[in-house]
Amino acid sequence: MPLDVILLVLFGALLHATWNAIVKAGSDKSLDAALISAGGAVSALPFLPFLPLPQASAWPFIGASAILQFAYFQLVAAAYRAGDIGLVYPLMRGCAPLLIAATSGFILKENLSGGALAGTMTISAGVLTLALEARHGSSRAVMLSLANACVIASYTYVDGIGARISGNAVSYTLWMSLLPPVLLFSWAASQRGAVAVARHVRHNWWRGLIGGAGSIASYGLALWAMTKAPVATVAALRETAILFALVISITVFKEKASIWRYVAGVVIAIGGLVLKLA
Repeated sequence: MPLDVILLVLFGALLHATWNAIVKAGSDKSLDAALISAGGAVSALPFLPFLPLPQASAWPFIGASAILQFAYFQLVAAAYRAGDIGLVYPLMRGCAPLLIAATSGFILKENLSGGALAGTMTISAGVLTLALEARHGSSRAVMLSLANACVIASYTYVDGIGARISGNAVSYTLWMSLLPPVLLFSWAASQRGAVAVARHVRHNWWRGLIGGAGSIASYGLALWAMTKAPVATVAALRETAILFALVISITVFKEKASIWRYVAGVVIAIGGLVLKLA
């Protein structure tokens, strides 16, 4: 994998960890996640007139991605209600690249080199190591996390293919970002009432704008990288976001880090090095 691709994916991972920290710090995880999605759409709008439309063949992928993104945010909220973030986040983010690595040869006809496969597995192992420090959890949390890992793998495939056939990965990313917040807020209003949703938006809109811009930039960088390198290796490298999340958890949230967090950080860093050398 070229160095410039690695550096941009790592920057995207930092943005991913940052917007997740914004959600974590909020008072209503479900509505804050919807705000992040809406912020991404708002951030995309000014750039759309200057970009070519995606190829017609990419639009079905954009529609499928919107539905999968809606399912992703719903499962994130449900999993965090059922279990500790120290268990849920590593399972979701660690299992997804494993699923992609195991199936990309069949679905995309991408055969990973031995080094790329080793780096992918090492990063995933490091992320999953973080689950060992979880103190609270349940079988429901585990099942929801694993289900969301499948959703993450699915939308990674959909968007990886869609970005490649769209003719412009940036344009694909920005158009793809418009529909999920419509679905999320429509669902939230139907479940909690439009007044409650509007009240939360009025007081927390800035969270969505800042986090949304980071979210869309993070995912756009990943999709661009998938046009330059195998989807499985990009998906695995993106999970280095957990390293940045570790730093944020200690410096911002003042969380105590167990030995497992440091072990995981070292393993993930080794995995990133293996991918660079592969």
